[in-house]
Amino acid sequence: MTIAVPVEPILSEESAPTTRCRILATAERSFREIGYQKTTVADIAKTLKMSPANVYRFFDSKKAINEAVVERLIGEVEALISAIADAPGSRAADRLTAVIEALHRDTHERCSAFPRMHEMIEAAMSESWDVCRHHVDRIGAVFERIVVDGVARGEFETDDPAGAARCLHTAIARYSHPLLVSQYPDAPVPQLDVMTAFLLRSLRPVGAR
Repeated sequence: MTIAVPVEPILSEESAPTTRCRILATAERSFREIGYQKTTVADIAKTLKMSPANVYRFFDSKKAINEAVVERLIGEVEALISAIADAPGSRAADRLTAVIEALHRDTHERCSAFPRMHEMIEAAMSESWDVCRHHVDRIGAVFERIVVDGVARGEFETDDPAGAARCLHTAIARYSHPLLVSQYPDAPVPQLDVMTAFLLRSLRPVGAR
């Protein structure tokens, strides 16, 4: 949850003449620069030179705005790793490695460029858990597709691809969860390539380990 991912995902929508897109672009910029907690709907409206009431026509709360911002961010990440997972011709092990690296790089780059981004994630986790849960489910589904394909190719061995996918996702959380990456950067953990090699060994057929 690698890949060169743009750190300004919503700005590309600003060319679309829609108030909703402009609200989201302004809110995301404010959340990143001054933080989610310090940003108010009135601040967003003032930047856009409109009334708060006009903002509320499109989003009924700051929570709803944050949900839309976070969904956009995680949607880009999901599309990115799905493209890797579904790339034809490459080994399942290579695609799994690339997905893990992509999730780590994307999280690290976003957190480094926008240190306050973790506030958006914290708010989403406490106020909009369904958004986070669905994201976790979709990332898990990407891992499962790779594992299933690896089993079919004879690269991997497991009787429970879904369970293996959940284990993979849990194992890399330290490298791909925005709060862990941004708040505990110096925590003692194995290097990502060491962890990835360990996970790949656990999936290989018994005789190939």
